[in-house]
Amino acid sequence: MPYHTTSTLLTWITFVPAIGVGVIGLLLGLKPLLKLKQGTLDRLSRLLALICSGASMVMCIALWSGFDSTNTGIQFVHHAVWIQAFNIEYFLGVDGLSITMIMLTGLICFVAVVASMPWGLPKENKEHFSRRSVPGYMAMILLLEMGMLGVFCALDFFLFYVFWEIMLLPMYFLIGIWGGPRREYAAIKFFLYTLAGSMLMLLGMIALYFASNPTTLIDGSPCAHTFNLIKLATENDFGTAGMLLGVAFPKIVWIGLFIAFAIKIPMFPFHTWLPDAHVEAPTPVSVILAGVLLKMGIYGILRICLPILPEATVWARYGIAIFGVINIVYAAFVCMAQKDLKKLIAYSSVSHMGFCLLGLAAFTSQGISGCVYQMWNHGIISPALFLITGVIYDRAHHREIEGFGGLAKQMPEYSAIVGLAFMASLGLPGLNGFISEALCLVGAFPVFTLLTVVSVLGVVITAAYYLWTIQRMFLGPLNQKYANLADLNWRERFTLYPLAAIMIILGVYPMPILHLMNQTLDELVAPLAAAVGL
Repeated sequence: MPYHTTSTLLTWITFVPAIGVGVIGLLLGLKPLLKLKQGTLDRLSRLLALICSGASMVMCIALWSGFDSTNTGIQFVHHAVWIQAFNIEYFLGVDGLSITMIMLTGLICFVAVVASMPWGLPKENKEHFSRRSVPGYMAMILLLEMGMLGVFCALDFFLFYVFWEIMLLPMYFLIGIWGGPRREYAAIKFFLYTLAGSMLMLLGMIALYFASNPTTLIDGSPCAHTFNLIKLATENDFGTAGMLLGVAFPKIVWIGLFIAFAIKIPMFPFHTWLPDAHVEAPTPVSVILAGVLLKMGIYGILRICLPILPEATVWARYGIAIFGVINIVYAAFVCMAQKDLKKLIAYSSVSHMGFCLLGLAAFTSQGISGCVYQMWNHGIISPALFLITGVIYDRAHHREIEGFGGLAKQMPEYSAIVGLAFMASLGLPGLNGFISEALCLVGAFPVFTLLTVVSVLGVVITAAYYLWTIQRMFLGPLNQKYANLADLNWRERFTLYPLAAIMIILGVYPMPILHLMNQTLDELVAPLAAAVGL
């Protein structure tokens, strides 16, 4: 397989989790021969998942340290011809848009694996978990991590699609096997929504492929069409592609791709799969779902729709902004009505992802930076919120907000972490959530003044439902039913404290993340801004 490469680091980052999956599968196959007891196999599976996810995270740190933020081009390229007969290439690379998502994925997946460990859990929780396959669970987590990392690294549309589809099955099984009482319903609903979006993406990918101009593969061989995302954006003008099904080619392809990505965001009205998936999923799976998977919809729009179909993106910008505001305000009001803490946090994710849509549609430097920075910040805050939900569920075995009271007296350390995460999520100045939401609003205000003013209502409602939750769960007299609840254990501290530190540090000094992305994003949005006269 001929290739041209500057680094294999991205390949290692992506496929180290797959090595863990392979070893776990090998251990399962050799279990009778090696006479492994189930307990030993469970411990080995947990150790392999911890090592592989930790190794990917360490390599993500190495990627960050070696990334040149002044270079707007593709870095750490691993490029080879994969399936020459169909002009498909193995093309991995990173720029200012994808590096933050790769780092976030490495961190959140490691946190999720640690959160999956039974250390410090009550005895009944350990027994409940052990009744289901621990090796299978750990293998699915690692396979899911590989798919997510591959999506953010892939620069060939076909390869992007393969990784996108790889994520579907492990998440389906993680919810459907290890989830709550309604796990089958939630898993099937997630699968059907996501599969519908995938089919639209497949059709859009095929349409772009056959409409692309002749070019060459990385080995110099000519090809009539290409899946290369860079060449699709720089060597093709799909605005001249004519009509498809009676509609202008760029518009109909853009609509199909946008719906596929909107389902993953999730954008109203395609959002209804998310609360069910979150409520039924195990806590570590909710951590990954909120921390990383939701970001893939926005990332897909930024990576594919904006640079490849800029005219259609300009045509649809007001619609994107309107749906963003609907997400912000509608989901915030829905949160006010929730009695289940996990469902409240799930709907809050729908609301906060609306800021990404609003900032993206503005085509301003502040708006696009706020969009991507909001993806990062939500990827830190939301996993912390689901982790703290898991903490109280492990102890009380329910998540009903009205069922608690006065927990601040019994669990002061836990209460402090909850307060910090809530304040970061509602956008308190000094914490990271404020910076990204402010950038989205500042970037959108000159372009969508009325919509920006309306979206601020969502910020007010967000503060209301978080403060009301704090009042009902943590203030007032202690509910004696929970007088013996233990505070955080060391495993929970290990997962929550690093996320809390990031919320504070990036709330005071956001430049370590903004500096990585700014130049790439400015170059990405410049043609769109010029097209609308900004």
